[in-house]
Amino acid sequence: MNYDGIIIGILTFVIIGLLHPVVIKAEYYVGTKVWPFFLISGLLCISGSFFINSVVIASVFSILGFSLLWSIRELFEQKNRVARGWFPKNPKKDDLF
Repeated sequence: MNYDGIIIGILTFVIIGLLHPVVIKAEYYVGTKVWPFFLISGLLCISGSFFINSVVIASVFSILGFSLLWSIRELFEQKNRVARGWFPKNPKKDDLF
C-alpha cells in the first residue's frame, strides 16, 4: 500500500491548523508589518521543494510555502476582523513599533 497521499493530506491539515493561530498572534503582537517574513519564508520553502528528492517531503515544503503566502492575505484580513471587533485589539501594539 502507498500511504504518501494520506501522509501529505494529514500534514497539510496540520500546517493549515498551525498557521491559523500564528497569523492571529502575529497580527495581535506585531501587526501587518510582519508580512515580509511570511513572503520570504514561503518563497524559501517553495524554492527548497525543488531540490528535495522525496515526494512527500517536497510536497510538504511546497504546501507550507504556499500556505505561508496565503497567510499574507489572512494577515490583512485579520486586521479587518480586529477593526470590526471580531477579535481583540492589542492596546500595547502601537508602543511596539
